[in-house]
Amino acid sequence: QVQLVESGGGLVQAGGSLRLSCAASGRTFSNYAMGWFRQAPGKEREFVATINRSGSSTRYADSVKVRFTISRDNTKNTVYLEMNSLEREDTAVYYCAAGEWGVTTPSLYLYWGQGTQVTVSS
Repeated sequence: QVQLVESGGGLVQAGGSLRLSCAASGRTFSNYAMGWFRQAPGKEREFVATINRSGSSTRYADSVKVRFTISRDNTKNTVYLEMNSLEREDTAVYYCAAGEWGVTTPSLYLYWGQGTQVTVSS
């Protein structure tokens, strides 16, 4: 089992920035690729970004490419999502998840956090 706890969400104005963190405990963090997903009200959970086990490779959804950066620190068992130039459309609950590298389908991730709310106001 891997336990994941997200933090760093909040209310921010459009154009602003936030950094989300996801702290892992349990099984060896570096054994898993990590992903960030988000779910807005009335919408399905969607892929945002993923990073491989070592942190050397990343993938992003087109909607966040350039604006968001995923990173990880395996010494701290933590994955981050730096979000810049936030837009109202980025408003959602953001989840981190542990799974296999290259996977963008939520159902294929093994472990999930409880989520953190990000609200972008205009």
